[in-house]
Parts: sequence; structure tokens; C-alpha cells
Amino acid sequence: MHHLPHLITDLGFILMIAALSTLLFKKLGQPQVLGYLIAGLLVSPHVPFFPTVTDNESIKVWSEIGVIFLLFSLGLEFSFKKLFKVGGSAGFTAIFEVVAMMGFGFVVGRMFGWNNIDSLFFGAILSMSSTTIIVRAFQELGLRGQKYVELVFGILIVEDILAILLLVLLTAVSGSEAISGADLAFSALRLLFYIALWFVVGIFLIPIFLRKIRDLLEDETMLLVSIGLCFMMVMIAAGVGFSPALGAFVMGSLLAETPEGHKMEHVLQPVKNLFAAVFFVSVGMMIDPKVLIERWDLVILVTLVTIVGKFICSFLGALLSGQTRKKAFQAGMSLAQIGEFSFIIASLGVTLKVTSDFLYPLAIAVSAVTTFTTPYLIKISEPLYRWVDSKLPAGVQRSLDRYQSSFSQEGKNGVGSLIMKTYGVKILLNTVIVIAIISAYKTLLNQEVQSYLQESPWAGAVSLFICLAISAPFFWGIVMGGPSLKAQREFEELQKLRGLQFGIFIGRIVLGLVLLGAILAQFVTLKMASGLTAGVLVVLIVVGPLWVRRLYQFIEKNFLKNLTEKERKELISSDVAKNILPWETSLGNYEVSPDSSLVGKTLREQSFKETYGVTVAAVFRGSHRYFAPDGEFVLWPYDKLICFGSEEELQKFHTVLEDEKNHHAIDREGQEDYKLSSFVVTDTSSYKEKTIRESGIREKYHGMVVGVERGAERILGPRASFTLLENDLVWIVSKAK
Repeated sequence: MHHLPHLITDLGFILMIAALSTLLFKKLGQPQVLGYLIAGLLVSPHVPFFPTVTDNESIKVWSEIGVIFLLFSLGLEFSFKKLFKVGGSAGFTAIFEVVAMMGFGFVVGRMFGWNNIDSLFFGAILSMSSTTIIVRAFQELGLRGQKYVELVFGILIVEDILAILLLVLLTAVSGSEAISGADLAFSALRLLFYIALWFVVGIFLIPIFLRKIRDLLEDETMLLVSIGLCFMMVMIAAGVGFSPALGAFVMGSLLAETPEGHKMEHVLQPVKNLFAAVFFVSVGMMIDPKVLIERWDLVILVTLVTIVGKFICSFLGALLSGQTRKKAFQAGMSLAQIGEFSFIIASLGVTLKVTSDFLYPLAIAVSAVTTFTTPYLIKISEPLYRWVDSKLPAGVQRSLDRYQSSFSQEGKNGVGSLIMKTYGVKILLNTVIVIAIISAYKTLLNQEVQSYLQESPWAGAVSLFICLAISAPFFWGIVMGGPSLKAQREFEELQKLRGLQFGIFIGRIVLGLVLLGAILAQFVTLKMASGLTAGVLVVLIVVGPLWVRRLYQFIEKNFLKNLTEKERKELISSDVAKNILPWETSLGNYEVSPDSSLVGKTLREQSFKETYGVTVAAVFRGSHRYFAPDGEFVLWPYDKLICFGSEEELQKFHTVLEDEKNHHAIDREGQEDYKLSSFVVTDTSSYKEKTIRESGIREKYHGMVVGVERGAERILGPRASFTLLENDLVWIVSKAK
């Protein structure tokens, strides 16, 4: 009789019982995750009636692999671009909710008498909602089309990013009871630096690699390539002191930006499901029923803290970000649970041996309870909102409506956000690359150069020259790089910074000099640095326009080409686009201004191809998309044109559009803008109990009354005979002063 290794028998027990449990839970209409947890409990030493896992260490290794695949798959679904599409409201709500629940959980833990680390992990566990449970509940209840669902999905995307950050920060501070704010800040900055570096390098190199092997990628080879890249990034992340989960997530996010990302996600699904099952079963194995029975009161209390706390924090975050009361209320009810990331955070504490024994089973028990309650909370959210809202005083309702309406008005970007959008991201990424080049050279090459030159006095100067030669294009990008392409297309936004160009340029020079000083300090003495600095500046001035600028533009062009490859391929792969797009083209996105000469004319009348050499591949009009429009297609104001052509042709077309827009902007100088404002009719107001015609509002404000809010009632476009009463909220469109 052959003897099977314990690992094989243990996996056999785990997968058989997991299969039976998940089938049962599927039949009962409950989440499969709960089936995995129950299966883990059944094969644990705490239940004597089932076979028990004997090789716990091997199962822990498999569960760690499960975490890696879970995070890799999450990254494939995520992509960096989604983070910029979720909107400021979802981002603010997620950050507010996570920070508030972290603080709330920490305070509650300290009130229970727990130590700092237990309280910190407890707060982190409570701060993470369950993407899996929420998505499943929305699907079953048929709510995917609701507006608040989009807000919830945006919040979950940002929460996933924050969870990765928490894993790193918790690992950094778990070695000591003393939690230092400086250590947290340094860990966060270090994490952001490496993510930015990996993003830039990955977007530049990975698409090139995949293009070279694209003809060889079948299901089998694609699976092996994706897993190989994943574990390569896992080893890199672990090598610089981060968790393997972070490396898996980053690589998944990078691959999601490529055309192969979706197919990789598809072929990886069975592997992810297998290892995810092992992970969740291993989580269930760590549940001690005795602890839960002894601390049943704590389980109930923490469940209430989770549901109430997460609802309040999510509701307040959404409300403060400008969402309506109803939308914020429903989002808060949807997010009132903890799930898979809470398991990972709890297991991290166990792995690092820094949390108490009761915390892990407590997190599992609370997650199980809130998993059951989530669908019911979502289902009752609307009727419960109506009841709560009916109890709110009219004054509170008006104040909240007024606050929300201020977000609904189209605001203008501040100077800081304009600078960041136009120059900031580009300067930041180039700065990250320069710092990375300095660090990599100092760590990997400097010692070799010193040994080769046998400690020559000029060894430092040689190292400095090599380091500067490698980083020169990115110095050029920091000091001389132009605005982003998106900013170039938003001419009016760019014009707002015209008066600040000198200050921005001085700031960029200062940043370049600081980085240059950092390089000089690494390789040469102060005396030698003074002479070398002047020489470096002369070389940059003479040589810069010849090759540094061209090299930087080449790098930037290929980076942007790789970054947009997925979107371009999606357009090119459509049946209507295949016949009109050459391979060597670039993509341009332009908006038709209301004053443009293009408005009201057909594409045949425009003659874009003959005049500018560009082809209109698609037109986006609101929620409608028109691919390969014919010659009789008429352009409207605010249409977005998706054009293809060479870089030179697109730039020429862009210049013509912006010159025309600038011309009309000059023609409109002196014309008055309009604004939306409001006031409340008080007891002493002269408008009280007068009709709109009698009140003289139109003459005083040089505008018209567009709406009146009276308690819960809203009157849009009231007639001139409408009588104003005390506490009415009056909305007026008037000339801006």
C-alpha cells in the first residue's frame, strides 16, 4: 500500500468538505465564502467528528499563495485608471470612512482594555467593507443600475487601495507597541514612492514585452506568463521590505492596463478559485468555537459597532462630499459589513504573532454575521431613509439641500489643482525616476566602479557623470517638460496659468537644483562639486537641445503609447474601425466648443482628412457613441471627436481648434457670466407674502427666480403670481458681478 504525504491527504479533506459546504450554501442562496469558513471549521482540530488536517505549516503556505492569487486577481480587475475615474466624492468618502473607522475601532479597543497593537488591528479590520458580498447582494437584488450603486463601487475601489496601504503600514508598526506618527508617515511615503516607480517602469516595459510575444500567447502560455510576472513582482516587493500581497496587486494592476489583461483574468480564474478556497478554508480552521462561546457578548457588541459605525461614517463621508441624503444613506447601509480584506488583516496579525488569540475568531464571527445582514440592510435602506427623512426638521433638510446644491453647481478648478493637472503629475513621476536612478546606482553599480578604478580620485566624478547621463532626460522633463497632453487640449484651463508660468518655471529649476545637489553629495566633495556644477550646467545647455530633449520625448511618447494601448486596441478591434485605421497612428480626443465653426456642419463639409490628414473614428455625444460616422453626420456643441492620425497631423488639428477657441474667448470678453444663488425668506423679509412680480426680485438681482423650496416640496419655474412665504428657499439665476 502506498503512503500518501500528509499534504495530499490534507488537501483532499479540505477540497472535498469545501465542495460539499459550498454546494449546500449555494443551494441555500448564501455566499460561498461562508461555506469555505464552515469547511475550515469542520477540518480543524476543534471539531472531532471529521478528519483533521495534520500538516498545518504546509496549509499555511498554500493559504499565503491563495492571498497572492486573490490580490493578483483583484489587481487585474482594478487598473490604475479606475482610481482616477471613481470621482472625488467616492475617493473622499472611502478615505473618510476608513480613517474614521480606524480611529473609532482603536478607541473602542482601548476602552475594552486591549493593547495598542490589538486596538490598531481591530480598527483596520472594521474599516474594510466586503467587495465580494456587496457585489453579490446587488446582483441578487437587481440594483446594478441604481445611481448609488456606482458610488458604492467607487468607494470599494478606493478601499481596496487603502487596504493594501494598511497591510504595509501594519507590518511596519507591528514590531513595537509604540506607534510613531513619523514611522507611519515614512512608511506611507516609501510605499507611494515604490508604487509610482513600479507604475512608470512597468507601463514602459511590460507592454513592450507582451507585444514581442503576442503571437505566442495561447491560454496555456498566457497563464504561465501572467503567473511568472506575478511572482517576479512578489519577489521584488518582498526584497524591498513590502508584503508579497502588495507585489501581486501591483503586477495585476499593471497587466490590467494592457490589451491582454482581460484574457489573463479569464485564464487565471480557475487557479484563483482553487487557491482562494484553500485560503478561506485555512481562515475557517483558525476559528475556535470555545472562544466565540465564551465571548458571545463581545461578538454581538462588535457586530453592532461594525454595522452602526460603518453606516454612520460612510453616510457622513458621502454627505460631506456633496451626495444627496438618500444616496448617502443607501451607500452607508450597503457598506455596513466586513469581509475578505478583514480576514487578510486579521491573519496578518496572527502570522506576525502580534495580536491576541481572541481577535482573529472575533473578526471571522462578525464578518459571518454581517454577511447575512447585508442583503437585508440594502433592501430596507430606501424605506428606512424615507422614514428617517420625514422625521428631520425642515430647517435641517434645507441646510443639507443647500450644502448639496453647492456641489451641484459647476465649479472652477483652483490654481493648485490646475498646476497639479498640467505639470504636477509629470514632474512628480520624473522626480521619482531620478531618485530611483540615484538609489539604484549607489546600491548596485557604485562599488563596482570604485573597484574598477582602484579608488582613483576621479572615481567619484566618473560615477557622477554616469549617473547624470542616465538621469539627464528626466531632469529635462522636470525643468523643461511641457504641460500634459490633456491640459494642452483644455486651452481655457491652460490660459489661467499664463501669469504663473514664471513662478512655475522657477520652482521647477529649484527642484532640479535640489536633485542635482543630492547627486553631487553622493559622489564628490564640496570643492569638486562647485566646479562640476558649472560644467554640468554648460553641458546641459549645449547638449540638451541636441539629444536630451529628443530622448525624453521618445521615452514619454512610448510611455503614453503603452498607457493608452488598451483603449486604442479596443477602438481598432471594433468592426467599424478596422477598415479606416492604419497601424501607425496616434489617438486624439477633442471637444467641439459651442462657438466653433464646426457646429452644424456635416463631416463631409469639414473635409478633415483632406485639410488636416486626420480621420474621425468616433463621436461621443453624452451617453451615445457613434463609431465610424458617415459624411452626413452633423456635429453638435460639446461633441467629443475621437481622431486618428500621425502626431504631427493631430497637433496641427489641435492647434487650429485651440486658436479658434481662443479667438472666440477674446470676442466674449466683456460679456457677463451668470451664477446660481439662493436666499431664505425670513420673518422680517420684505419679500414675505408677496408675489414674485410684487417682490421686485427680478429688478434687484437682474435675474429670474428658477425655483422655490418649501419644506419637502420643490417648485420649479414658479409663475410671477407665485406668493413667497416665510422659510421659503428661493433660487435665482442672475448676472455674476
